Order: sequence, then structure tokens, then C-alpha cells
Amino acid sequence: MRFQKTPHISFRIFKDHFFMIAIIILSVIASFPLLFILFHIFSHGFSSINWEFLMRLPKPVGEAGGGIINAIVGTVLLIIFSCIVALPPGIIAGIYLSENKEGRLSYFLSLSVEVLQSIPSIVIGIIVYVWVVRPFKHFSLLAGSVALGIMMLPVIVKTTEETLKLIPNYLKEASLALGVPYYRTILRVVVPAGLSGIITGILIAIARIAGETAPLLFTAFGNPFMNANPLKPVDSLPLAIFNYAKSPFPEWHALAWGASLVLIIMVLGLNLITRLVTKKWKVRF
Repeated sequence: MRFQKTPHISFRIFKDHFFMIAIIILSVIASFPLLFILFHIFSHGFSSINWEFLMRLPKPVGEAGGGIINAIVGTVLLIIFSCIVALPPGIIAGIYLSENKEGRLSYFLSLSVEVLQSIPSIVIGIIVYVWVVRPFKHFSLLAGSVALGIMMLPVIVKTTEETLKLIPNYLKEASLALGVPYYRTILRVVVPAGLSGIITGILIAIARIAGETAPLLFTAFGNPFMNANPLKPVDSLPLAIFNYAKSPFPEWHALAWGASLVLIIMVLGLNLITRLVTKKWKVRF
């Protein structure tokens, strides 16, 4: 017997196809802002990228040329010191929340992480200014790292917690049944099983702070010279973009576009690495 489409079935098929086409169109439209931003930055910043731009220090006002090597090195140093500040407490807090789902301390810690995640970055910069900058009486790489490290904490804690919650209980139970101590079970079994998710959270947190400017205005402040001393001011790509973009000199505007392109490439690279790490190190149970 041959099946015949009734008007009701035909209308349902039409709605299904219409809905699918609408989803595809809206998804493409949602990507347009990113594509326009990338095109604008690449078209304006690509002409500024050269060896001198990447390997030289900025030149004084009124002189053409110069580079942003101090900002690139400062950004890398800020990320490294921020990881030193945020990774140990963030990962440990995530492990604790995944292992202790109930209790007053767990509730208070989880609430604190959620509240910390909603605090504006400029407020964190002001708080760190009061905590670190004023006691030392000068801006510094250390102060900027503390501010960015505080911003990294919620992302690392939540990703670590949610990743370790996905680890099957039978892995931990099997380790404990063999007589392995609890702390070694966590460090040798549970954490390695969720390593891909933890690393993904770390990379996402780094990508988030890489473009932050507001907290660094009150902490790192900026420095036109090369500096690796944690107790001295340091420049970064977001600060360089901010300072060059607000200047009245066309040469500095070109530096701002070039620095924006370098920062975008860094952030896109971190996101690409995150995808590769997640795909390659994903543990299937």
C-alpha cells in the first residue's frame, strides 16, 4: 500500500524544515559580529605588524616607529604570576566542593565563588589597590597578578568542581578498596581522570584575563620600559591599547591597532588550544 501524505503531516514537515532553516540562519547571524570585529582589527592592524613592532620598545612621543615588546612580555609575566596566585587555591577548592557536596563550609565556599564571579573587574582592581599598592606605596606586577588571579579563581573552582563530579565513583571506590589512602586516591586517580577538564578551565580563565584593562589601571599601571621585577610597574597589551587609542597621535593609533591584533591572536590561540586539549585528553568511561 502506498503511503499518502495528509495535509496535517505535510504541515508538520513544513514546520520542521522551517524551524531547521531558521536555526541555521540565526546561528550564522550570531557569528556576524565576531567576523566583523575580526575583519576590522585585521584590516587596520595587519599593516602595523613587523619585526620592529614585535621586538622593539616604544619610542618617545613624536617619533615614528617603535614596538610593543614590553607589553607582550608584561602580559606573559602577568599571566604566569596570576596562575601562581590562582591555581593552587582554585584547584584545591574545586576538589573540596566536588568531594563535599553538603555542609556549611561547602555552601559558604560555593556562594563566595558565585558572588566573586559577579564582581566587576574594576572593583577588584580598586580592592587590590587598597590591599597591595598602598602598603607597598607603588604600582607593581605583583599587584596586577593578584587582581587577575582573583578574577581567575571562580572559573578554575567551578570547572574543577564540575569536572570532578563527572568522574565515576567506582574509580575512587576501587582505589580505596585496594588500600590506597584517600589523599593519594584524589591525587593519583580522581584528579588525573579529570585533567582535561581542569586544564580547559585554566586555559579559559587565562583567555578571560588576557584582555582585562580596568584592574590593571589601579595595579600594574603600565611601564614604557622592559621590566621583570615583580615589585615594579609593568605594561601589558590591554594597557598599551588603552593608552595608545586615547592619544591624539596617528602613530600611536597604528600601534593600538597592531597591539589589538596581537592580543586577538593570543586569545584565539588559547581558545584553539583549549579545544585541542579537550578533544585529545578527554577521558571516556
